[in-house]
Amino acid sequence: MTLAAIPENYRDLFTKKAFAHLATVGRDGAPQSTPVWVDYDGTHVRFNTARGRVKERNLQRNPRIALSILDPENPYRYLQVRGRVVETTEQGADAHIDALAKKYLDKDRYPFRRPGEVRVTVKIAPEKIQGLG
Repeated sequence: MTLAAIPENYRDLFTKKAFAHLATVGRDGAPQSTPVWVDYDGTHVRFNTARGRVKERNLQRNPRIALSILDPENPYRYLQVRGRVVETTEQGADAHIDALAKKYLDKDRYPFRRPGEVRVTVKIAPEKIQGLG
């Protein structure tokens, strides 16, 4: 696997309130797409989800993903990332979803937690990157 870095001129998309559309592969081989909150740690694109959700189950079977991020200030500017999940962890996942809630909702804590919900942070190693705009 060859790791690709997010180009500097697109990294601002990870600091804006830009939703990513994450595509995974379902049990039947069909693509499944979900809007997600994302960030970039300098190596990995990261998102957060709860154990048992469709995307999390899909990624347990097949770690390949594609995601696209549209610039909310310029809909003709976007970034596409294809890669693989290299880690799914509960460690630090509650703090991560709170940080994403701060970025996307300006709330200190993620307000949509459900009783018994177990959060996970998913790290994606980018392999192919394409941008426009």
